[in-house]
Amino acid sequence: MNQIKGIAGILILVVLAPALLLAQSPTRVGTTSAEFLAFGYGSAGSSLGDAYVSMVNDVSAIYWNPAGLGFMQRSEAQFTYQPWIVDISSEFAGIGVVVPGIGTFGLGMVHANYGEMDVTTVTDQEGTGEKFTADEYALSLSFGRQLTNWFAFGASAKYINSKIWHMNASAAALDLGVIVNTKFFSPTGQREDGMRIGMSISNYGTRMKYDGLDAINPIDILPNESGNFADASGQFRFNEWELPLIFRIGVSINAFKTDNHKLSVAVDALHPNNSAEYVNIGTEYELSVPAMGKFYLRGGYKGLWLDQSEYGLALGLGFINYISTNFALKIDYGYRDLGILGKIQSYTIGFMF
Repeated sequence: MNQIKGIAGILILVVLAPALLLAQSPTRVGTTSAEFLAFGYGSAGSSLGDAYVSMVNDVSAIYWNPAGLGFMQRSEAQFTYQPWIVDISSEFAGIGVVVPGIGTFGLGMVHANYGEMDVTTVTDQEGTGEKFTADEYALSLSFGRQLTNWFAFGASAKYINSKIWHMNASAAALDLGVIVNTKFFSPTGQREDGMRIGMSISNYGTRMKYDGLDAINPIDILPNESGNFADASGQFRFNEWELPLIFRIGVSINAFKTDNHKLSVAVDALHPNNSAEYVNIGTEYELSVPAMGKFYLRGGYKGLWLDQSEYGLALGLGFINYISTNFALKIDYGYRDLGILGKIQSYTIGFMF
């Protein structure tokens, strides 16, 4: 009973502290570029309400927290497809290779495609008959290492590119993270089953500045004088835009664990550079079936105490089927409610080898 009270107390503290100490009115909404970097990738993490910074231990750690790569037991390849709002599509693909005695090396990509849109101008506001597309991606090279059985660190170097019709922008960024396993609140008395603390900083890098053919336009430099000045070449000069910098800190505990059952609860607090601070919560039930695999039920909520948020309930399920000693199939599904923006679904397939 005392342990349950202690668990409840620490969860309440973690949830309320960011709300009471950090919450403030957002002052920089709409001031960053490459917003696709904040979508959240991987069905398992998404169905936990994005409360995944301390729990992640698969190849999706390339996105959430590269330190999670250090806790991978097997090499893994993973692909996620998640249709986004207003016909936007987004994907994650990654592979993590475990090198015994050294660590885990990862290579990943996140991608967002905004579809085909009509070209409009001031004089042709219904469209010129032309179409244009917008596309963004980020390539990451990651490494995670478990220094001891209770501590891991990780880092990712990434290249980010954004394209809108004939315009391009690019940036370089770094992700850093750590995960610590503690003995606190361990239902088995073992450190690996105790409370986990995770921290990460994502997208710390250079600014993005668009440039390309669409910035070049003829300008009449002397509109009040006769002469052929209207054909003078001119170019718009755009401002530089920061990346969506995100600092995450979270804890997760095993509320109970037996040989075949485990219930985990996670709480994350986030401090982005383009919005107010907020909290994510999630829970995961794991059922182990001998000689078959593992089944998961997940639920969560994103954006607690965030004013005017459209984030809401997240749900999901998954399973791992151990086909052989050296090979396993992994499938996850996630569902997210984005209020008036609609419902988002996420599909993930992975192979462990």
